[in-house]
Amino acid sequence: MLHEKIAARSTGLVFYGLTPPKVTTDLERRTFIAQKQKERLQGIPVDGLLLYDIQDEATRTDEERTFSFVPTLTPEDYSRQYLADLEIPKIIYKSIGNLNRAQFTEWILANQDVEYSVFVGASSRKQIELTNFTLKDAYELKKELANHFVLGGVTIPERHTRKGDEHERLFNKSNDGCRFFVSQCVYSMNDTKNLLSDYYYSALDNNQELHPIIFTLSPCGSLRTLKFMEWLGIEVPKWLYNDLKHSKDILASSVETCKHIASEIIEFAEKKKIPIGFNIESVSIKKDEIDASTQLLRDIVKFMKGV
Repeated sequence: MLHEKIAARSTGLVFYGLTPPKVTTDLERRTFIAQKQKERLQGIPVDGLLLYDIQDEATRTDEERTFSFVPTLTPEDYSRQYLADLEIPKIIYKSIGNLNRAQFTEWILANQDVEYSVFVGASSRKQIELTNFTLKDAYELKKELANHFVLGGVTIPERHTRKGDEHERLFNKSNDGCRFFVSQCVYSMNDTKNLLSDYYYSALDNNQELHPIIFTLSPCGSLRTLKFMEWLGIEVPKWLYNDLKHSKDILASSVETCKHIASEIIEFAEKKKIPIGFNIESVSIKKDEIDASTQLLRDIVKFMKGV
């Protein structure tokens, strides 16, 4: 059971991340998409399915969004209505950035069947000023109203390079009830190793527990996808950007890069016995990139589980 692996702070968890269809997608198409997603995952022993709660994030940056934003179905509704027969634990992302206390309370009470969730904070201070509701507030309400489900948190290695305190955020979120963490997509090993190192040595110095960090890997099949990743805040080192840009097959090159990153993270974490895992996703809706993410998932499962 996933909750037992999380409670044991096990290493080797493998997740797959999905974005629900856009709200503009008709019913027949939604059913078709869900069926294809279930077929892709058939026979792959993943530990959990992440279902994202996509928000506009227009206040996070002044740069123009690479792909236009269209709202998607909520992850909890998509899970219930279209993926109920998929026997993989569903991990529901919930963005609290556009919610006030009353709205979040309503969501908690309406979703008592959720077993696993990852709360995502506001993308900018402007959002917090508008709602007067923080991630800390959401954690407290969860303890009060839905202490039964397993809570995860988000971690951003790039933020550690900018601010130097991401490891402290991990411990603070652990104190607030988070039992695992999912990273933003990783392409910068320097950021990632710095975070893991500070997380490990701070735990050692302060006699604190390490909870699993699930690192997200995502293939990139075009320069447009690569630019969208950068818009999302994903750090792609200049040398790697150049290699991908000039590659004869950017998708194949990015998949190999993801495998190298996974191997390097595994080697680094094993030496320090840091519990880690991986989440595979496709930020693109293009078939070739989705197919590449599924194959990458199979490869990572083989790395981590030997099957």
